[in-house]
Parts: sequence; C-alpha cells; structure tokens
Amino acid sequence: GFGGAPGDLRVPAPGDAAGLSRRPPGMARQGSGAMLASGGLGFPPQNLARVVVWEWLNEHGRWRPYSAAVCHHIENVLKEDARGSVVLGQVDVQLAPYVIDLQSMHQFRQDTGTMRPVRRNFYDPSSAPGKGIVWEWENDNNSWTPYDMDICITIQNAYEKQHPWLDLSSLGFCYLIYFSSMSQMNRQTQRKRRLRRRMDLAYPLTMGSIPKSQSWPVGASTGTPCSCPQCLLVNSTRAASNAILASQRRKLYPGAVRQSSTFAGGTLWPPGTGTPAVVAGGAAKGEGLRVAGAGFGPGQGVPSAALPGLNNLNRPGTQRGAGLGARATVPPGVPALPVKNLNGTGPVHPALAGMTGILMCAAGLPVCLTRAPKPILHPPPVSKSDIKPVPGVNGICRKTKKKQLKKSKTPEDVVRRYIQKVKNPPDEDCTICMERLVTSSGYEGVLSPRGIKPELVGKLGKCGHMYHLLCLLAMYNNGNKDGSLQCPTCKAIYGEKTGTQPPGKMEFHLIPHSLPGYTDSKTIRIVYDIPTGIQGPEHPNPGKKFTARGFPRHCYLPDNEKGRKVLKLLIVAWDRRLIFTIGTSNTTGESDTVVWNEIHHKTEFGSNLTGHGYPDPNYLDNVLAELLAQGVSEATLKD
Repeated sequence: GFGGAPGDLRVPAPGDAAGLSRRPPGMARQGSGAMLASGGLGFPPQNLARVVVWEWLNEHGRWRPYSAAVCHHIENVLKEDARGSVVLGQVDVQLAPYVIDLQSMHQFRQDTGTMRPVRRNFYDPSSAPGKGIVWEWENDNNSWTPYDMDICITIQNAYEKQHPWLDLSSLGFCYLIYFSSMSQMNRQTQRKRRLRRRMDLAYPLTMGSIPKSQSWPVGASTGTPCSCPQCLLVNSTRAASNAILASQRRKLYPGAVRQSSTFAGGTLWPPGTGTPAVVAGGAAKGEGLRVAGAGFGPGQGVPSAALPGLNNLNRPGTQRGAGLGARATVPPGVPALPVKNLNGTGPVHPALAGMTGILMCAAGLPVCLTRAPKPILHPPPVSKSDIKPVPGVNGICRKTKKKQLKKSKTPEDVVRRYIQKVKNPPDEDCTICMERLVTSSGYEGVLSPRGIKPELVGKLGKCGHMYHLLCLLAMYNNGNKDGSLQCPTCKAIYGEKTGTQPPGKMEFHLIPHSLPGYTDSKTIRIVYDIPTGIQGPEHPNPGKKFTARGFPRHCYLPDNEKGRKVLKLLIVAWDRRLIFTIGTSNTTGESDTVVWNEIHHKTEFGSNLTGHGYPDPNYLDNVLAELLAQGVSEATLKD
C-alpha cells in the first residue's frame, strides 16, 4: 500500500482483479498545482482565487501536505510577517518540535536539527482541498495517513465522476483504487489496504499577492511578541539559524532541486575546542534538551512527535536527500561557543540533540541534558532451565518449508464449489466489473474459460452476495490460487486462505516474567526466525533475492486463557503462511524484504513507548479480530 512503510503488509486481494478490467484507466494527472517562485514564496496569478496547501519534502522526494488547520495557521502568520517563523506546535501538539522559517522556506525540527524544504502550493478551489475532502489510507498501526495532494485530487475527481475504479499508474504508482470496496490494491503483489474519504476543514483561499512583510517578531495586532517558550527560543536564535541555514543551503543544495537533509557527520566547531560534533539524526540514544527556566518540565523538553503523515511509497525516480554525506562547517561570523552541562555529571553526550543545542548556545541560553525514556524491548535474562512449554499447546516449535505446488482443482472448479447459480438475477451491479448482473460480465472477451458463459451469475453460499461467474474467476486467477475464495463485498472467506510467507521457524515457550498489566501471569514468548532466500512464483519478483531484517523477532503474550488461545491461532496462521510476507518495509523503505502481514504482534516487553508493547487492554481482542479476518477462527481449533 501507500507507505509500504508504514513492512508493506500485503494480503492477496481476491476481491479485486488488477489490470484485467476491460475499461481503460483513462485517468490523467489532475490538479498537481503550479509553483510560481517569488522570493521563495509561491504566489497565485493575480485576481485568480486559489486554494493554498503548504507542503514539506520528505526523504523520498515527495511533497507531503500539512493539514488544513496547520495551513490556516501558516497563512495567518504569513499575513503578519512574510519573513517570520511559524511555530507549528501552536496549532497541532503533535508538531511541537517543528518551526517553519518563511524567509528560507524550510521546516526546522528543534530537537534534532533536521531541516526540510517547504513550499506554498496552489490548487483549484473546486478540487478536494478546496472542499475540505481528505482521502486517506489505513497504515499498519490501524491509523489513517492522507495521500499526497495530487493523488487526493485525482481520487476525488474519479469519485465525483462515479468511476468504479482508478488506475494510479499515470501518477507513477502501481496501485488500483476500488470505490465499491473503498480499498487500494498493489497491482504487483495484490496487497490490499482500506481507504476512506473524510470531510475536514477546507484549506485556505487566497487571491493575488500577500501583504508586504513586517518587522520581526510577529505578535498580536498590538505588536506584542508571543511569549510562549518556543517563540522565545525562535526569537533569540533567529540570527544564528538564518546564518547556518544560508550556509548549509549553499553547501547542500547546489542544484535546482532541494532535497531534505540533516547536518550529517559534520564538525560544527573547529577542532580542538573540546565541543562535540553533531551527528545525523540529532539526539541519538535518547538524549533530549531542556531549556533552563523556559517552562519545559522534566522530560518535556523535546516532544518526540514524528514527521506528519510520513509514508514510504515507492515511486519511480524518487531520490534520497542529496546532502547527507556533506561536511558542514561554521559559516563566517557565527561564534563557536562551548556547551554548558548544567548537571555537572560528566561530559556532554556527543550527539547533542542536533541544531537546537547549537542555536541555544549561540544565543547564550543555558542547556542541560535530560534522558528520554527508552523502550524495554526484552525481558531480563532467562536461563534454559526456566523456559517451559506453554500449557495446553503441543510442542515448542513449528517450521515451514517452501510452498509445494499441489495438483489442485482448476480455477473453474474452485469457483463452482462455493457458488450457487442464479437463474433470474436482480437488476443491480456486479461489484467486481460494475456491469449490471442482468448483462454480460465486464470480463467477456478477456477470459474465455470452458463451460462458463459471460452472462452466468452465481451467489456465494454463506453470505449470499451475487457476482458474474466470470468475474469471480478473474478475481481468483489474480489472487493466491490456493483453493480459497474471499467475498469482495463482506470479506467472508470460503475454504482455507493461505499466504506467501517464506520458509522459517516459529518457537514458543513460557518465561518466568510478567508483562505490564498482567502482573499475575507469566509470559509467552514467541520467536520468529526467517532467513534470506529467493522469491518464489507467489512473490512480487520471482527468482530475485529477498532480505530478512531484524530476525529473530521476539513477541510477547500474557500466559492466560485468552493469551494461550491467541498463541494457538497464531500457530495456525503460521502454518498457513499468513504471519509474514515479502514486500516493502514501511520503516526503512526497503523493497523485497520480509514484512509483517496485517496480524499485529507485541514486540516491546516491558513498556509501550512504541505502541507495540504493554499495557494494552484491547490488544488480545484486536488480534483475535485480525486473525478472524484472515480466516483463522476459534472454530479452526476444533477441527
């Protein structure tokens, strides 16, 4: 899916048949916006109303939109001072570390020093942003990520024209959007994600140019500067940040295209001063910053919000930031000042929270270090004698080998097995081809199987949904061809659904430690181990090598009745090759690698800082629902 990043978890999508429809895509790129440069800011044509969308450039070379509320905030500041700074945390608490410098058109993250170009882009008022319409895809954390704005507008245009589906290949992506099932499918892998259309605040409208800039600092209508801690910091470090930004821009952005960059591996003080260098990524190993007396409480100095809407959609031609290997030096006129460790507990950590430390010191502000909490990923050491089998579960290990291609029934036999023929179908749409059921299938002429006429209609046995038999056959041929069928409307599974998990080993046992929230129970530890290998015919790139990062992977369940039930079902899912698949990692962006496959696991033992730990009172119920969606239910254990 989009983001593959947030491991691209893919499931064969028997509900849709990518690339087989007889309808031409016919979707050209629309509403991509025009950028008119004028002193770093974009301006719409005179006397022509346009919707303003502020966007930031991520590390994959894609412009990601800020929310409508954030864009309104930026525009309001812009009207006051076109050369000022915008503190994003004032409108969105999740963006607390971020400041936009309107003069240099960069977003600056205060806790790491990361800078990214921003732009002011324009779209038609009748397009999705002008109407407050947001299209989003469901990421692997069960939260929703907005599409890039040009994709959002294209999806909305197709939706308004009542197209049944949309091919995004014209925008450089191998994805199909199906409006009937509100889903997105990867054409290569058939991995499917949900999408949704949401109404939000409309983006701001503008016409012509903006007022001339006023003097810094920006304040209320009385001219009084804002006194919040972040604005005080921005005010006091303005001159130093501008000098450093200008210097880095000359060094890191020699070309026309500005790529995202951080101060990587560079020495920002002359050798011999005894002052630490700044390392890419800023505050490594959990070091944070706190401004003494500036109103930040302990542990609050560096809000750890992630960049908004980050996704790692693999788009052809995207590039990583070009300046990551460049040496950064202090520009002339910027003093090299030592950092003061107010705690007096030892030397300053080498990765001093990036640019914030530099700017604060340049402004003469005292700095002290605070240590951000670290996730507790693993339990205390456990001796072999303390490891026990899980009560009620046979064995301690399951292995899977390469998929054996069985001589199964033909696709026609599989489809006929699960449907009942309908002699007098109702006059309604087949939600696969979007033709009426009383007419021939949209796949007539595309598929010509023996014994299945294009006008034949069947009803699925359990759920009763009706489709052309030819459409069901096309859907099955485009899936995993494992003898199972999944209703594209209600997702009911017929037969035993299997996945594309590569060969590996699953171990499970008890350890004598308790999870947060389950202090009265021991812990079930699951260890998955999958080696690198060669992709098979069911994978995205058959014959190509795949990687397996981060193995063995340790996961944890409470040793209670429900936890043991989840373990038994996970074993079934493992045997059916549903736990992992091969795709694109949504954390690293790496393709052809082993990734999770839509069944969430808890990999953080003693905390829940990453969202993958405990306490989480709803986790066991949620994972049972995810297993059920894959056709792995409690009834499976009774068979």
